[in-house]
Amino acid sequence: MGLAGTDLLSGIIPELCQKYPDLNFLIGGEGPKRIILEEVRERYQLHDRVRLLGALEHKDVRNVLVQGHIFLNTSLTEAFCMAIVEAASCGLQVVSTRVGGIPEVLPENLIILCEPSVKSLCEGLEKAISQLKSGALPAPENIHNVVKTFYTWRNVAERTEKVYDHVAGEAVLPMDKRLDRLISHCGPVTGYIFALLAVFDFLFLVFLRWMTPDSVIDVAIDATGPNGAWTHRYPHSKKEGENNEMSKPR
Repeated sequence: MGLAGTDLLSGIIPELCQKYPDLNFLIGGEGPKRIILEEVRERYQLHDRVRLLGALEHKDVRNVLVQGHIFLNTSLTEAFCMAIVEAASCGLQVVSTRVGGIPEVLPENLIILCEPSVKSLCEGLEKAISQLKSGALPAPENIHNVVKTFYTWRNVAERTEKVYDHVAGEAVLPMDKRLDRLISHCGPVTGYIFALLAVFDFLFLVFLRWMTPDSVIDVAIDATGPNGAWTHRYPHSKKEGENNEMSKPR
């Protein structure tokens, strides 16, 4: 686990270490809140069960993760959370707060989702510990084989392309309709504030386009398809002749 949600960790660690004397915590990461965990470790004399690893090089993450059985993520805000994908890929059962986009990252059988509270996370960890002791958790290699099929560069590229295609197909609203939508959707007060900010942003965009006109901005070249920029544009015989001519001694 990392230092995210240190305040939650400081409540979880002593409670579970009292119930499970053989439970060990490996905590990676640095930051100003590390001192809180050091104080908790000192207060409850948990030097043998709580190891603070400090900052980890990315190349060392796998070797740390495979030492454990359960990965605890206590983030209070999160978008995608690559850490839980890495943990699951290393065969760990994930216990995580149900925040941001985390519920969409892994299937239900590979993650135990909890509310961002000490009580809920302790219950989630105890459930994972019970499954581990009973042998109900999938084998690490089985978890890895499942997770490695979720996210590949081809898969990510296809998803990204779908998003761009969807956005490109949407109608571009004129400024007045955008302002009307902001005001109608965001409330009588907040809507007008957002609309005012949108006007400022639009005026700033006009200023930037005056400072740097579209005509001086490089346009990305379409390099795909049979007629793309990467395709040879000359007949083979002509190009071969040019190569022969260039290879003649001077």
